[in-house]
Amino acid sequence: MRTLYLLRHAKSSWDDAGLDDHDRPLAPRGERAGATIERHAREAGVRPGLVICSTAVRARQTLALVAGGLGDDPGPEVVYDRRIYGASATDLLERLREVPAAVRSVMLVGHQPGIQDLALALVGRGAGLDRLSGKFPTAALATIAAPPPWSGLERGDGTVVGMVKPKQLPG
Repeated sequence: MRTLYLLRHAKSSWDDAGLDDHDRPLAPRGERAGATIERHAREAGVRPGLVICSTAVRARQTLALVAGGLGDDPGPEVVYDRRIYGASATDLLERLREVPAAVRSVMLVGHQPGIQDLALALVGRGAGLDRLSGKFPTAALATIAAPPPWSGLERGDGTVVGMVKPKQLPG
């Protein structure tokens, strides 16, 4: 089995209404949530071999906060991909199919609604669907198991392993 971690970026700031959406940074609440998810990732053994991250500022900042919990130095390979920003579930699934077969686990750092729609599409009607079908808040982390290879990943192939929301964790 392969492991897919789906991480929604943390809460962004709306303090500067003139900023382009792509350039919005994290709000202080988002920074705290990112640190909470970092601790959870460290304790839970979240170890992606590859991280594919949106190029949006808030996604990059979320990854920077969480990265320390993703394994020993040097940590996972990180790819920043502009296609993740604003991507649909179909677009995200196509991007995952590009992951090399040798990679056993991937973290995708992205945005709503694509990240949740992808989770729902992968899990289909299987066990754990209820954990994904509610709110997928900022900085939430879903873990999905899927059969290899990435190139053959299809809708309904996944099984929910976990879903963590920052408000559920000690912080």
